[in-house]
Amino acid sequence: MDGIDRKRDKLIDKIVFLVLGFFALFLGLLYPLFVGFSLVKESWLAIERFGVIGFIFGTVWDPVQEIFGGLPALVGTLLTTFIASFIAIPVCIGIAIFITELSPRPLKPIFTTAVELLGAIPSIIYGMWGFFIIAPFMADYVEPFLQETLMDIPVIGKFFDGIPTGIDLLTSSFVLSIMIIPFMASIVKDAFEMTPQILKEAGYGMGSTKWEVIKDVVIPYSFPGIVGGAVLSIGRALGETMAVAFLTGNVHQIPKTLFDQLTTITVAIANEFTEAHEDIYLSSLYYLALILFVMSFLLLILSKFLIFKRLEKKWKVTEV
Repeated sequence: MDGIDRKRDKLIDKIVFLVLGFFALFLGLLYPLFVGFSLVKESWLAIERFGVIGFIFGTVWDPVQEIFGGLPALVGTLLTTFIASFIAIPVCIGIAIFITELSPRPLKPIFTTAVELLGAIPSIIYGMWGFFIIAPFMADYVEPFLQETLMDIPVIGKFFDGIPTGIDLLTSSFVLSIMIIPFMASIVKDAFEMTPQILKEAGYGMGSTKWEVIKDVVIPYSFPGIVGGAVLSIGRALGETMAVAFLTGNVHQIPKTLFDQLTTITVAIANEFTEAHEDIYLSSLYYLALILFVMSFLLLILSKFLIFKRLEKKWKVTEV
């Protein structure tokens, strides 16, 4: 009887585990579908009036005339995310290399904890710090220096035209890059630590220096982890609100220089949602949210494609 009872208990445990697993999977699939359906439903009025092309490429955002175009917010989101990632990715790779390959073993936990603590700081604190500390410093010292140094360089100099105010594209992107560094650095560090020691030793055995092993062994092996960390950080940058709300100026215009004020999708929604009393105004804000939702989904697909292509290439090399 004991054997039969044990088999029955195992069968019941297995059934319960499967049911709970499928239920969790069902909720995981249902939630994004429900969010997407809700956003489409709430933004349908704006979709009918402005269409997809008309809204995405519209440059006028005028609540008084009830004319809404999402291009300035869309461009602002993409620019801040791109510049922040451009700044953060090399820094994160450098941090990961230092912690995993260069720092003394007793100090590794200290450096790791210090990086992780940066990620625990609330975004609104980053925003206030950027507004009260970084923005005045950028306006008084960094941006005038960049203008004097780079304005005379053809093509590049055009990006540094304008009045340095500290509330602009450059400052908001810089603060945003500091925000995403801890997340990306932690993931890249973990990816570097997963590199098999035997591969490193093989590199050293062939006469490679430490930097050659890092460049030719560690980084290529950890590429999927680097891409994953970059995608997660870019996803956070796309959806960040409070840190950049203090620093963009919330001006619906396409920035032509790094010193221009701008807005992003999340900043526009956060700042204007309580003011949207007209149905078309509110629906247009939901339309912006829908665009951000689709952008995040496409970013995830792109990351999966890049990781798969990299792994496929690695498998082909292994088979040869």
